[in-house]
Amino acid sequence: MKIFYSETHRQHDPAFEVFDGGQRVPYLESPERMDRILNALRKTDWADFEEPRDFGLDPIRAVHSDAYLTFLASAWTEWLGASPETSAASDKTALLPATFAAKRDQMPESILGKAGFFLLDLSVPVVEGTYAAALASANCALSAAQAIAPIAQSPNSHPLSPIPNLRLPPSAFALCRPPGHHAGREIAGGYCFLNNAAIAAQWLTQFGKIALLDVDYHAGNGTQDIFYSRSDVLTISIHADPSFEYPYYAGYATETGEGAGLGFHHNYPLPTGIDDAAYLQTLAHALGVIADYRPSSLVISLGVDAYEHDPLGTFKITRNGFTGIGQRIAALGLPTAIIMEGGYNTDALGENVAAFLQNFR
Repeated sequence: MKIFYSETHRQHDPAFEVFDGGQRVPYLESPERMDRILNALRKTDWADFEEPRDFGLDPIRAVHSDAYLTFLASAWTEWLGASPETSAASDKTALLPATFAAKRDQMPESILGKAGFFLLDLSVPVVEGTYAAALASANCALSAAQAIAPIAQSPNSHPLSPIPNLRLPPSAFALCRPPGHHAGREIAGGYCFLNNAAIAAQWLTQFGKIALLDVDYHAGNGTQDIFYSRSDVLTISIHADPSFEYPYYAGYATETGEGAGLGFHHNYPLPTGIDDAAYLQTLAHALGVIADYRPSSLVISLGVDAYEHDPLGTFKITRNGFTGIGQRIAALGLPTAIIMEGGYNTDALGENVAAFLQNFR
């Protein structure tokens, strides 16, 4: 299996985030997460690592607004320039707003106002390397998308260089950090800055209809925001009920799309404590929806924070459960790009990811 990974993710390494209740804690979405996954995958005989290709900004602009991308690119230097005190202590600080946009009618001119306009919560601190890391993460996702696209099977059919010797149906894994599924068209949240899975899915629409399945513990609210009015990308999210879990304000079963997208978005909110068997029942229903849609390829937002011992989750999914989830998705027989999202139990993270991926090799 092709696995796309970039060391650039290490440039996004905030010293802290702010948890519920205002507690300042070490940043949970840490570079250590990638080390644990890398260590597990390097023990297998099927992981084939590659650097991502640079696709430029056009595929990202197809998903995120220019104003938002400008903010991400300039926020750190603009903040340092606006605050000499911050610049003097820049190795220990991160940009986070104190005021958030209840209304998004007008973007302020000040950097703290812009931060409140574009950042949804206190788990997306911006540091010097955030934008570079986010771009590299998006390029990992785009490289995985290219690896499963028809051009990878037809060396002379597209100006982008193909990836040879792929089996059918092909699969690829984007080891993305920062993750992406909480990032909307022009907002960051939940550790996510650029929506890697949405960028990959959008790029793949040039070859046909796409299904995007999110199995992270938390609802893929950013993906929902991006594709909610479209029918060419079927979006499905299986997650903890937002009535008690982040992101709270999106991910309800009643949210099924609008306009041309009505009926092409499906949320499956689940109760706390759900186990392997109950989860797989819900997954079976979701996979039936995908099969009926008949997409040309599949994008997976893979979070393993549904794990029974994850510090941010309340589900009871075991490692065998992740194997079963992967088996059932792979049985669809679709070209599949798998995009890394959440998972915060570092002791088990790598093995859980490997348990899922082994079904696609």
